Amino acid sequence: MNDEKRTGNKPIPDNVVDYLNTAQLAELHKIEGFGWNVKYVRHPLFQDPVVFVSSADGQSIGILEEDGRLNLEPDIETRK
Repeated sequence: MNDEKRTGNKPIPDNVVDYLNTAQLAELHKIEGFGWNVKYVRHPLFQDPVVFVSSADGQSIGILEEDGRLNLEPDIETRK
């Protein structure tokens, strides 16, 4: 059974920076220096996109909040 919900969309869009505001972009550049990178972008219906990032070792995941904070304890359920 295929649980994939994306319909032709890539997990990380080619234009990912277009989804980030100035504060999120600044935080992303900062954490990339520590090996973090964008894992995927979620597009909830009628809501702003949510940008997920993961640590270099893949053991930690977080989201870039609207104010640029890195939230390492998001209240969002993810698929494994």
